[in-house]
Amino acid sequence: MNETIFKKAYQLAIEAFKADEVPVGAVIFKTQTGEIIAKARNRVEELKNPLAHAEMLCIGKALKKTGEKRLNGYSLFVTLEPCAMCAGAIGAVRLDNLFFGAYDPKSGAVCQGTQVFTHPQTHHKIKVIGGIHESECGDLLKSFFKAKR
Repeated sequence: MNETIFKKAYQLAIEAFKADEVPVGAVIFKTQTGEIIAKARNRVEELKNPLAHAEMLCIGKALKKTGEKRLNGYSLFVTLEPCAMCAGAIGAVRLDNLFFGAYDPKSGAVCQGTQVFTHPQTHHKIKVIGGIHESECGDLLKSFFKAKR
């Protein structure tokens, strides 16, 4: 994963912040080349849909673009540790790698809580690397929630 991918996801998180959405951005890219094939930000409030997390929207775009039902050969970077719903979708589409920014002790399901990818019933084991630009991603989230309180 390279800095260009992080910067794109972070920019999407900033766009989400400005749209009064939880600031999360996601990018799916070809594992071997780094070519970005899909990107999305949270749109839960805008679409009035609790399923409209950045990861879910990004996965949908990538599947449409590839015309495949799986995303073997692709990886995901997201600015926040995925929740259980998103982690399940990530496993279902068989992404190669998951890279994420801030850890989410409240709702994360990759390194926190249910730890989806290390659970014995998980069919697809994925390489996970968390804490990439953790402070930048975390500070953006803290700013968002501080303004809400």
